[in-house]
Amino acid sequence: MRIRTAGVIAAAGLLMLGVAACGGSGEPAATPSKDKGNGKLVLWTDPTRAPVLKPFAEAFGKENGVTVEVKEISENQQQTFITASQQGSGPDIMVGAHDWIGNMVQNGAIDPVQLTAEQKAAFHPNAIKAVTFNGQIYGAPYAMENVALIRNTDLVPTAPATIEDLIKAGKDLKAAKKVQEILCVPFGAAGDVYHTYPLFSAAGGSLFGSTASGDPDPSKVTVNTPESIAALEKMKALGEKGEGAIKTSIGNENGIPSFVQKKCAFLISGPWSMNDVKKAGFAYDITAVPGFAAGGQAKPFLGVQAFYVAAKGKSKVLAQEFVANYVTNKDVALALYKADPRPAALTAAADAVKSLDPNAEKFVLAGANGIPMPAIPAMGAIWGPMANAEVAVVKGGDAKTAAEAAAKAITAEINK
Repeated sequence: MRIRTAGVIAAAGLLMLGVAACGGSGEPAATPSKDKGNGKLVLWTDPTRAPVLKPFAEAFGKENGVTVEVKEISENQQQTFITASQQGSGPDIMVGAHDWIGNMVQNGAIDPVQLTAEQKAAFHPNAIKAVTFNGQIYGAPYAMENVALIRNTDLVPTAPATIEDLIKAGKDLKAAKKVQEILCVPFGAAGDVYHTYPLFSAAGGSLFGSTASGDPDPSKVTVNTPESIAALEKMKALGEKGEGAIKTSIGNENGIPSFVQKKCAFLISGPWSMNDVKKAGFAYDITAVPGFAAGGQAKPFLGVQAFYVAAKGKSKVLAQEFVANYVTNKDVALALYKADPRPAALTAAADAVKSLDPNAEKFVLAGANGIPMPAIPAMGAIWGPMANAEVAVVKGGDAKTAAEAAAKAITAEINK
């Protein structure tokens, strides 16, 4: 049943969103759920979202005659949830990234979410695609994210059409002593597969082959195919022994600060960087990461944040109601956006945000060619070996050797 009563409006008002309740006028209030479980609903989330969700959780609890507890989990949220679930001490609802899904399903930690066809159609297609695993929807999506090219338009008025154009503009600015770096892309001493994936994919690189249904196939590791080796060669050319655009000295700790301090004119980052960028006070724009002149389009990873129903929760009917029908409304999506400005997965909320913050729509457009980050458990085997391979080539190492080492390590981890 769908609950759309004054409680939701009050919660939204508390957050000063100034938007109408999602149900609209004239829609009758739904009857509270009859199955109250153990009389308590427990939701786990991170410290950023917890205070935003509490008013909505309290309104839901009041309408259903139950207590709703919102608990902050600061670190290792996924593993903490899985372990607690296996021990019978977990929550009824978990909030987290979509690429957790494969591991959580494999560990029997979450149930499919019962969304109607109408509800599914209300979300961005990529958001629904991201939370679909083995043909079933396992999460109610609320936010999307991907990296884009953020550009200082005082220094570079026009977006580069290709990576080659970007490199030339960066080198020219560096030669003129207007910047210190050609490009700021968080990479660091340990490598960063996430931020550099648009470059790797633009050069033809990939991680997995596909199943007949188009899903990533963990039995087909492709990091050492000729195409992926060629992509690593391109990254090598951009690295420390080549153009000097990708550097181990620029990581998460100084990538965004360097851009904000005008040490570089280009930054590859996501919506999480925008508070700092806005405070810097210079003109900027957000566009898609360009592809190589003789290659394909850059395909950033698409990430989705979602609500999950715990398979071993004590109030599963209430949890389904809360996830499928209560948080899938514009008020909650807008409140979460206000707390952490990442593009809303619900199209009604995304449309409302356009007038408030055009950057959200720009990130969505920049991710139009992106791919949902694989949610299969095997994805966990990718990060370390591929990061090692990328570090090796960025430092000038042989691409084929690095790719073969990565493939061997990834395959061994998957086959454990």
